[in-house]
Amino acid sequence: MTSRQFRTDENAAFERPRRRTRPRTKDRPSYSEAEVGVVITVDRGRFRVLLGGHETTATKARQLGRTGVIVGDRVRIVGDTSGEEGTLGRIVEVEERTTVLRRTADDDDPYERPIVANADQLVIVTALADPPPRTGMIDRILVAGFDAGLDPLLCLTKADLAGPEELLAQYEPLGVLVQTVQPGADLTELRAALAGRTSVFVGHSGVGKSTLVNALIPDAHRGIGAVNEVTGRGRHTSSSAIALRLPPVAGSDARGAEDGGWVIDTPGVRSFGLSHVTRESIIAAFPDLQAQTAGCSRGCTHETGVPECGLDAAVARGELSRARLESFRRMIDAGQ
Repeated sequence: MTSRQFRTDENAAFERPRRRTRPRTKDRPSYSEAEVGVVITVDRGRFRVLLGGHETTATKARQLGRTGVIVGDRVRIVGDTSGEEGTLGRIVEVEERTTVLRRTADDDDPYERPIVANADQLVIVTALADPPPRTGMIDRILVAGFDAGLDPLLCLTKADLAGPEELLAQYEPLGVLVQTVQPGADLTELRAALAGRTSVFVGHSGVGKSTLVNALIPDAHRGIGAVNEVTGRGRHTSSSAIALRLPPVAGSDARGAEDGGWVIDTPGVRSFGLSHVTRESIIAAFPDLQAQTAGCSRGCTHETGVPECGLDAAVARGELSRARLESFRRMIDAGQ
């Protein structure tokens, strides 16, 4: 009779497969049949995606690695996409973006922060008072929008507290469309400017951005905060970007009148770094400045104190306002 042989290591039978024992292949799974949707909000690793006529929740598939997924992205999604409570799909691909609005935390921050993808219009929301307008912030957001390829629209809120004349004089010559609104005002013209477009709303805290979104989309229920009487700064009321469908614009001659368009509301910002933007992009964002640089010497940086800069000569001739030049140079001198 033969004796039984017992293993001295009872875990040996459960040894993990050795490395490189699995066949390697370059063939990747095809997701051509996967459903395509649009990311409308992001919350702690969960993505709310619009698929046709319904919404569903998804996570990012592991194979995407460090690929970021942001509001406005068109994505391919697999798994349970019914949208029923407790279900979860997987985002397996992010389609190529047409535009990306970015910012950095500060001018010396090397890390870009994508905000919104695939928008075609940038709405810079600024209060005329309480808090007072910050032209430096407007200019910075305008430059970021130009760099992203977005059409700019400056929306001036709280017109019941102050007049828009000064800002109109500064920005209308740049070809920037300007809309002025106040509480309870008729928003027909603004709706027409938004119709058929995907517009990202950006502005610093307390300017009335959420109030404006609620007026445009009554069931949006965006949180509204007050301005601090001591600091003059607003309180953040939105913690993440969200895409909201605008009601159809009936009887309008605006482009895409039957489609009210989309508004992407973003959290209020208190700074807008531009370390990701080149000096050439900044000068190109200001046509009135660019036209005056023809007389600059080769390699002119247009910074404060640069000798024989065509911009200083234009101010001396009265062809360029000192305020416009100073606003431009604040960005240049900040680390560009």
